[in-house]
Amino acid sequence: MKTIVYIETSVISYLTSRPTADPIKSAWQAVTAQWWNTKLTQVTACVSPYVIEEISAGDPQAAQQRIKMIRPSTVLDTNDQIEARADFLLLGGGLPPKARFDALHIACAAFHNVNVVMTWNFKHIANPVQLPVMRGLCAARGFRLPELVSPLEMMESQQ
Repeated sequence: MKTIVYIETSVISYLTSRPTADPIKSAWQAVTAQWWNTKLTQVTACVSPYVIEEISAGDPQAAQQRIKMIRPSTVLDTNDQIEARADFLLLGGGLPPKARFDALHIACAAFHNVNVVMTWNFKHIANPVQLPVMRGLCAARGFRLPELVSPLEMMESQQ
């Protein structure tokens, strides 16, 4: 059985963004493209309407390119339970109040029993300081926090 990987918005953004002179961002773009081109078919990729909403914003041509990249992915359903889980993560201190979309990504992936959330968002989603808090909150409500990893970690784990 393939690993189910939720592709969070930041991954799509790095995949489709213009080249940059910033060496870290440039490396993240390269790793993302390499994973996408060599490893994507080894997993079951999914996104949510939250990802679609975020990648649809901004420049229309860039948004169209981002949407095009996720077409082969499964789109997970949303519901009130996901909204409630996201609220719980926010109110419980797992994420700051301004990180509602980040909480929705995590809650959606958790609700659908996704194995991995792949992200470049280390500020809120894959934040090692907040991971124990988020794990505890999820456990308190009887669900499992997916693994929260970068494309680099996915690349290394799939070799």
